[in-house]
Amino acid sequence: MQIEEMVGQQLIQHQLSITSAESLTAGLFVSQLANVSGISAVLPGAFVTYSAAAKHQLVGVPNDLIENYGVVSEQVALAMASGAQAALNTDFAVSFTGVAGPDALEGHPAGTVFIGLVGPQQYAKVIKVGLTGDRSAVRQQSVTQGMQMVLDALADLKISD
Repeated sequence: MQIEEMVGQQLIQHQLSITSAESLTAGLFVSQLANVSGISAVLPGAFVTYSAAAKHQLVGVPNDLIENYGVVSEQVALAMASGAQAALNTDFAVSFTGVAGPDALEGHPAGTVFIGLVGPQQYAKVIKVGLTGDRSAVRQQSVTQGMQMVLDALADLKISD
């Protein structure tokens, strides 16, 4: 079973909604989750926030956070997830911001990715990962890490099977 199938089935079974705010993954997370039959019951929509302006306009990331920390940061990843969760009133929201490559961004080498996750019971977590490979590989590895974060959160919150 693919990881997105496990995530989707858990969310559907427990009637927990999810959204995403994606930058470097450009909707890949939600696209893979949408492959799960019945996911529309818990996936109301998602955001692709590629630019700093879109992060602010669509999910409310404060401009001062972007100016002070850069778009590739723990602070912006958390704000993206929190903003997406608030915008669609979901139980969970995951965010992806980083450098797919091949060039560095804001002093961060290609493969630097911050993944944020917020959920019920004030659950909030951000991880920083250093991934390798070309743009496609970095994006896919980011999505897989995000899926695993959701599974881990379900276990941490004692929601999973």
